[in-house]
Amino acid sequence: MTTSFARKLALTGYLGLIVWVALWHGVLSPHPELGSVFMLVMWLPWLFIPMPGMFKGNPYTHAWAVFLIMPYFLHSLTLLWVDEGERWLALVELLLATTMFVGSTYYAKLRGRELGLSIRKKKD
Repeated sequence: MTTSFARKLALTGYLGLIVWVALWHGVLSPHPELGSVFMLVMWLPWLFIPMPGMFKGNPYTHAWAVFLIMPYFLHSLTLLWVDEGERWLALVELLLATTMFVGSTYYAKLRGRELGLSIRKKKD
């Protein structure tokens, strides 16, 4: 995998997840009791935290942004298991989160190597 492909994969998953969460909780299937505004406030802001670094191509941001998408993994996997009515919605969320996860992980690794960044200790 090349660095540019990994970055495109990460940004596709990232931007797709933002759009999908907004569509899902705001338009396609708003929560009947909590309302769409509450659900959007609960699920959407976390995705905007890494936005500046993601767009700049910062490998550190790509590395820690992977942790921010874990709730989306858990949410989609839980709904795939328990809610037949929203399974296809959860499947799309899982695919986008996985795309971002794989792309960000590889981009951080490959771009970090290109920049000479390393967490290994140098031998004396």
